[in-house]
Amino acid sequence: MPLRMRVALFGGSFNPPHIGHQLVALTVLETEPVDALWMIPCFRHPFEKALEPYEDRLAMCRLAMEPLGPRAEVSEIEGEIGGESRTLVTLRALKHARPAVEFSLVIGADLEDEVKTWYGAEELMRLVSFIVIGRGGHSARRGLEMPAVSSTEVRRRLAANEPMGPLVSQRVLDYIRARNLYRGPLG
Repeated sequence: MPLRMRVALFGGSFNPPHIGHQLVALTVLETEPVDALWMIPCFRHPFEKALEPYEDRLAMCRLAMEPLGPRAEVSEIEGEIGGESRTLVTLRALKHARPAVEFSLVIGADLEDEVKTWYGAEELMRLVSFIVIGRGGHSARRGLEMPAVSSTEVRRRLAANEPMGPLVSQRVLDYIRARNLYRGPLG
């Protein structure tokens, strides 16, 4: 009998995806007992956060994940569901579509205490295990730490036409420039 496939779900706005997101994905793939990582850009932020169009964020996520190889994929599940993105709703849809897959959820350490306030938190915590990654001054209990890179800073630099430095992969930056994204008011 084959073993269950183990997939780490990495959701977020990814507005835009940056080098920190790529490092998180690579770290999870290389240090956690998972077979794959699925990056899931939200369709519509539940707190009405201003986002670039879903299709653009989806395309940038694909560009960001491609160098990580076939174990890193981008899922369109939240676009298929539509409406406001909620982690539990997404997880239910994935479990329905792929009942033989064992899912875990990648979150930043800054969200670890907040999870209990999420929509359907009790059910969510029963259905999935969490992979917690330290970021932005919040340490993970297990010691996995990522550099302090944020999409907010990336958007600020883009709007001010400042150099990106090592914050965004060249492939994503080329896409942003070709599509003239993040030139309006900061979201």
